[in-house]
Amino acid sequence: MRTLLITFAVLVALTSQSFADQVCGIGADECDVALGKYNIELPERADPTQLIPAMIYLHGAGGSGQRSLKNREMVETFLSRGYAVIAPSGLKRPNSKFGPGWSFHPKREKRRDELAFMKEVMADAASRFNLDRDTMLMTGFSIGGSMVWYLACEDPNVAKAFAPVAGSFWRPHDAGTDCSGPVKFLHTHGWRDGTVPLEGRVLGNFRIEQGDVFVGLQIMRKTNGCWNHKADRYDTSGKFWKRWWIKCTEGSALQFNLFDGGHGVPKGWAEEAINWFEALDKAEQG
Repeated sequence: MRTLLITFAVLVALTSQSFADQVCGIGADECDVALGKYNIELPERADPTQLIPAMIYLHGAGGSGQRSLKNREMVETFLSRGYAVIAPSGLKRPNSKFGPGWSFHPKREKRRDELAFMKEVMADAASRFNLDRDTMLMTGFSIGGSMVWYLACEDPNVAKAFAPVAGSFWRPHDAGTDCSGPVKFLHTHGWRDGTVPLEGRVLGNFRIEQGDVFVGLQIMRKTNGCWNHKADRYDTSGKFWKRWWIKCTEGSALQFNLFDGGHGVPKGWAEEAINWFEALDKAEQG
């Protein structure tokens, strides 16, 4: 009897340890990897052994993984469609009034290899929470969006596709011209964005300058081997004004969505991004 009780206690301890491993990433209980931390929220699923897709979201200046998950409209839309939501945290920047951020610009000092960090986070989350590493959409807002542009350029295979919002390459634009290969890319931006205007703006007494989204799209057209500068399709019938470049390298995708708004993740963006992402496999952009 005593042996059975000991065996039962060991099994309970092992189960508890396994459960503890699984619940990291909720609130202040972040998941740790060698290069940093992340939060995560999982959808309900009848079979926890089933692989599910994921969206990884890079926050804007001063944000964190925990704060990212407070955007409930965005998070709950992805969860309702069966996606896990992964939210990494940027590093705190010394003497910066903006708080945590990303080492995104290739010509500025790096505090961390962000590509290596993203790969760590995605691999850890896939292993720990049974996610499909090959079906991950990388998104981000503001400088998190800029980080997505640079990561997509550096390694187009780090995620299946990329969907940044309100952030793009920074000046000098030539820092982003040597992209590694074609990408699947959807950029979304507010027509009246004054924080990261479409044309960019000067910051820090002319020490740094945001980039021009249209120059960024030109770089992506070149990266994707698109035949033409002008878009091949347009749609202004809904909330988003859309343009697509279709005549490009097979397997690539490039879309630009404008919305009537300022600096923010607009309502409806999550649904739009998921529909675009899922249509990639069907070769039905739009």
